[in-house]
Amino acid sequence: MNASDPSQTAILVAAENVTDAEQIRKLLAEEFDKVFTTTDEDKVAADFERHRPGVLVLAFNSLEKAERYYLGLYHLCPTVQQTPHRTVIMCREEDVKRVYDLCRKNHFDDYVLFWPMTCDMSRLVMAVHHALCELAAQREGGPSVAEFAAQARRLAALEGSLDHQMTRGSRHIAVASRAMALAEEGVDAALDGFSRRLIEGVVPDAVTVSNPDALNQEVSRLKREDIGDRFRVATESVEPLKQWADELKQGFSAHTALVRELNALADSVQPTVLMVDDDELQHKLVARILEGENYRLIFAANGVEALSILRKTRPDVVLMDFMMPEMDGIEATRRLKAAPQFAKLPVIMITGQSKGGVVIDSLKAGATGFLVKPFERDTLIAKLRQALNGA
Repeated sequence: MNASDPSQTAILVAAENVTDAEQIRKLLAEEFDKVFTTTDEDKVAADFERHRPGVLVLAFNSLEKAERYYLGLYHLCPTVQQTPHRTVIMCREEDVKRVYDLCRKNHFDDYVLFWPMTCDMSRLVMAVHHALCELAAQREGGPSVAEFAAQARRLAALEGSLDHQMTRGSRHIAVASRAMALAEEGVDAALDGFSRRLIEGVVPDAVTVSNPDALNQEVSRLKREDIGDRFRVATESVEPLKQWADELKQGFSAHTALVRELNALADSVQPTVLMVDDDELQHKLVARILEGENYRLIFAANGVEALSILRKTRPDVVLMDFMMPEMDGIEATRRLKAAPQFAKLPVIMITGQSKGGVVIDSLKAGATGFLVKPFERDTLIAKLRQALNGA
């Protein structure tokens, strides 16, 4: 699939009726080179895997059939989650309101009122063009805003660590300078005591002092010239370290000010939390718990819906219920993690039990944390912060 040339991106028309599929293929083939059809329900997964389409056109004669096809595709074909694509539903007039709601919820991406056939035949072609542009923008997209914010917070932590280490370094330098000064004083006192003992004749068998004044003068010279000079050299050698530490701190002051500004901006960023749970009560509970907290919440009722939402939305953390209909949390997490763009996305598994088997299966699927129902407000917030900070 060539992101730089939309005409080389595969387009797959899925339909129940072979005639409809061929008619739409011819319409799209006027502007796009790689347009394929799939009409055999036994080859749903095989056709998708073979063509890896960037745009999937659902050309069924009822919305229910289109939904059933796409749901089955997620169950039968793990490749669908790993293949960035956009969906365009061709619908009837009576289905417009429902398909609009489904697109608003990110179950599908766009729709075209196609039956009965209207005079605007180019509307479908334009929808495919838009889908290809969105797909190209997604491929070229970089890290999310929340990922930048997380890095900014790490820089703030690094600033604190650097400041702490520099303070420790300055303290060590001061201690070393003081130790050398005390050592010099100690050596002077030791020499004075030694000369005094010699003059007092404490060690007559070793040395006899005939001229105490001369001895005192020599000891003073020794302290001043031989020993004192060496201590001064050692003390002066520490001064460049003090100067270096001061200059380093001053040099980093502008950078640390920038880090503080980035951290302030990071605090204003709303991380996106995708909650996947078939229980509406749990949706309301989590929304109430996180009300007033700096999070943007989106919801999915099951694993299939979550995977569909992830085609267009890039959350920063996922709260995944363990037990759900259609596709449970384990399978949804496994498929999510199989997509390269979501390999590092933190998933917190929500379970009604903390049995070892549940934990092991969740870890194998790629979960990074756990919450056991019923959970407390502080526990949920702590888990989210831990996941967002990469702990």
